[in-house]
Amino acid sequence: MNIDSLAFDQVANTLAKQFDSLYYVDTESGNFIEFFHSEMLSGLNLPEQGSDFFSFLYEQALRTVHPDDLEYVLSLIDKEKLMKKLSENNSSLIVFRFVLDGEIMHVCHFSVLCEDKKHILGCIRNIESEFIERQEQENVLQSAQRLARLDELTGIKNKNAFSENVKEIDEVINSGDYDPEFGVIMCDINDLKRINDTRGHSFGDEAIQKACRMICDIFAGSSVYRVGGDEFVVILTGDDYANREKLLEILKKGSETNGRLRIGPVIACGMAKYNPGIDRSFHEVFNRADGRMYANKTELKSGTIMEEIRKREESNQMIPEDRMRKVDRLYGALHTVAGDGYIFLTDLKYNFSRWSLSAINDFGLPTDYMYNVEDIWKDYVHPEDVDKYVEAVKALFEGTPVLYSITYRARKADGTYITLKPRGFILNDSKGIPEYFGGIMLPQ
Repeated sequence: MNIDSLAFDQVANTLAKQFDSLYYVDTESGNFIEFFHSEMLSGLNLPEQGSDFFSFLYEQALRTVHPDDLEYVLSLIDKEKLMKKLSENNSSLIVFRFVLDGEIMHVCHFSVLCEDKKHILGCIRNIESEFIERQEQENVLQSAQRLARLDELTGIKNKNAFSENVKEIDEVINSGDYDPEFGVIMCDINDLKRINDTRGHSFGDEAIQKACRMICDIFAGSSVYRVGGDEFVVILTGDDYANREKLLEILKKGSETNGRLRIGPVIACGMAKYNPGIDRSFHEVFNRADGRMYANKTELKSGTIMEEIRKREESNQMIPEDRMRKVDRLYGALHTVAGDGYIFLTDLKYNFSRWSLSAINDFGLPTDYMYNVEDIWKDYVHPEDVDKYVEAVKALFEGTPVLYSITYRARKADGTYITLKPRGFILNDSKGIPEYFGGIMLPQ
């Protein structure tokens, strides 16, 4: 074996390890020789040599290339186009999908123009494993990027995502192409530090989550961001922007109700809208909303809402955790046997209730755990039926089972009324004093 033959064999063996097929083409005659092909291509029954290479290549493409890639591949293996590209770049690389024995795999086809400009060296390589690895890396990267933009506690967008959106809005403002239409609402949970200090961070986290749900439910058509421990920003767009005054009022009233009845977080809020030609950046709008939020925060702290909250806490009227767990157990038992309908259970000692999620969703109740629920629920009862409802409940506490025979109307979240037939019961303590009031309301 001479040195040239040895060198050729080494080159061939090396290429055989790197590629699944290697062939040599005479571009003038069309004759070609395949030096080797891997087991992957054995099912194609490729000839070791042949003539009219470009017709052969076209036929093989029709047999093996994925239908979605076929037009693309055929356009690149056309003799005239391929030779033009090779004369300009000396090489050509095509990545596409093979369909072999029903399996799809990604491959690359690499062509090199030899020095004599009359011959082509062609190679095919299976890159499916590399493609899968790259896809996995991209998925991991995308997941990491998504997580980097999401708040872990609430699941909504975080400060990173907020900063990106602000940058995009500023680019639009500075471009002058058109005037964006948006508003900003700044929200802050009142006394979160006091909640953390007096009741623990788990209660603080729950307050943050409840505040988040409240804000997101009201401004369902806009982007909501948690930008700090107790701070949220809403960027109003679309219908939410058009109805911004009404929605802001809903948020304020809901927050006042939460504070007065001790059923949820108290949220201070402030709003501002973008003024074209006046505001030069997003932060000018943001700063106005932030200032109005702090003014609202001061009003809430100086008003009667927070005073009522403090009085309740000072008088130790909040339900203890062990008592709340008992409510959950009793409610669970009631839910198991009740079947369809709206379920409720009230601890009469602490005036603390739990209601079924179906009631929360259908009637738009503020939460599934509520203090002073009788004051809240009476607002949902049809005005013409309030007296009947109050008398029925009173009779039940006096030992008359009249609640089983009445019906009354209650307002759903969409403003319509539904007729309900309640079935209630009283559980007394060891001294015969009513301790729990529960039941089910059946739609009629």
